[in-house]
Amino acid sequence: MRKVKTGDYVTIIYEGALKNGEIFESATEESPFEFTVGRNTVFPSFESGVLGMQAGETRTVTVNPEEAYGPRLEELVQTFKRDVFGDRIDPKPGMVVGMTVQRDGKNQQVPASIIAVENDRVTVDYNHPLAGEELRYRITLQAIAEAEGDPGADSGGRDSAGCGCN
Repeated sequence: MRKVKTGDYVTIIYEGALKNGEIFESATEESPFEFTVGRNTVFPSFESGVLGMQAGETRTVTVNPEEAYGPRLEELVQTFKRDVFGDRIDPKPGMVVGMTVQRDGKNQQVPASIIAVENDRVTVDYNHPLAGEELRYRITLQAIAEAEGDPGADSGGRDSAGCGCN
């Protein structure tokens, strides 16, 4: 039976979970994930986990924080005066807002999670929600094909945050 090798176009279903078992994303039979192995469109250990699989096979792959979204950095948690938000929003814990930060001398819009609101102070977290987390993927290989067409067309039009397909 054929096994996945670098350059193959694969179709998989998967479930991504945290160490505590909480599922953060999945690709189902109705909406599988497709990519070309070796194009670096997913986390390296996710991709390595698919190598050598046969259609119908299921594996569990662990992605450490350093390879995924990095460690959780306390310096990326900051507190601002509520008036920074002006009248455009009423900040509440759990909201994700676009914040303007300066990077390399240019203003950029980045997502931040509001984690606390106390009186006139709002605490935001610029860390990715999965930063510092070990990610566990249960992957089932549905199909293997020789990569065809545009070698840059890797994700079949789908993006998936968890397996590093950004």
